[in-house]
Amino acid sequence: MEPPTVTGDLDGWTLVAEATERSFDAGPVSVTAGTARYERETPPPRPFFFASRLRISPDTGPNRALTRLVESRAREGFRERLAERNIGDLERRDDRRLDVDDPGASRATLSVFHGRCAVDGESVPVEALLAVWASGEYLLAGGAYPTGDGFEATRQAVLALIRGVRPAGSTGERSG
Repeated sequence: MEPPTVTGDLDGWTLVAEATERSFDAGPVSVTAGTARYERETPPPRPFFFASRLRISPDTGPNRALTRLVESRAREGFRERLAERNIGDLERRDDRRLDVDDPGASRATLSVFHGRCAVDGESVPVEALLAVWASGEYLLAGGAYPTGDGFEATRQAVLALIRGVRPAGSTGERSG
């Protein structure tokens, strides 16, 4: 399954992985995700950005109850992915609405997390963002980055990339 299209400025970001995985399977219901992950070449912890599209089977189309379930499961999965990158002590700081650049999409729910990343015996403060929205299908995008030097510029770059995610095959280009 192809990941979504990223129409934002990926200059300085390198595509490091593209994968399709079954995220959830319970009886007749399954969720498959197509994901692309990008990183910046910096000393650890490296800022990263990802974009995923979900295929839910059987296809029911986005609705309010399903959206709440997708958001909840996405936050759980995001926490697990952050833990795999040695980011812990996570605290969900905020949930807010975020407009995306796709006029056919719903507003995204943006969750903001603060945590710490263990790097060479040091504990580095990190901010992580996760956005979930519908555009005919569910899209997820986000990333994490240290909150030290260059924090605000990196935060703005990640937010711009999130806003530029579109369903696969949409106008725009995905590069790495």
